[in-house]
Amino acid sequence: MSSRPAAGGGRWVEVDPGRVARWVEGFADRHGPPTSTVQEYGLLLAAPDGATAELHTPPGASRASDVPGLVAAAAAPRRIGLLLARKGAVAVGVAAGEELVVSKVDTRYVQGRTAAGGWSQQRFARRRDNQAKAALGDATELAVRLLLPEASTLATLVCGGDRRAVDIVLEDRRLAPLAALRAERLLDVPEPRHAVLVGAIAAARAVRILVRDPEVPASAG
Repeated sequence: MSSRPAAGGGRWVEVDPGRVARWVEGFADRHGPPTSTVQEYGLLLAAPDGATAELHTPPGASRASDVPGLVAAAAAPRRIGLLLARKGAVAVGVAAGEELVVSKVDTRYVQGRTAAGGWSQQRFARRRDNQAKAALGDATELAVRLLLPEASTLATLVCGGDRRAVDIVLEDRRLAPLAALRAERLLDVPEPRHAVLVGAIAAARAVRILVRDPEVPASAG
């Protein structure tokens, strides 16, 4: 389970599907038995003391009307496409349940930034830009070759890394069937490697929970 601050307050918690029921029990122990209401994103738990927990249905999972249903949907095996892109590296894969059944990682050298100025800096920037475009071209072809044939079998496509790089790859018209499956969630991953791709499976299947603690009343006088 991982946790990080959320924009606008509260914190995001990512919980493995098999541990969600226990997490909800702990939430109830700390804040009192919550009420549950169905939302577009999943379920909203509202505790008596004012604490709330937004349980977001994982990409590709069926929507549910209660916690047991959400747990079952999140844990259910499904085929998930993965597209991770960052700088000169790309990783694509297909997960069947928790297993990676299709995978490929490709790395192309892209020069880093330089502090040099003038004409030399401009030439360097053009070269770097061309290298980045070539790398994204390779990433697109990789997605066409490995992911596109799997599109009809996928419940969703989960992307990660640099959003702009992913956007450019999926702009290719050939990848329209994959773009239509793209989940809103963007995984925060380092430079794609095989181990990163494997780790992305758990992140893609995790139930994201936005937790907001009860407001503390201001002291009187």
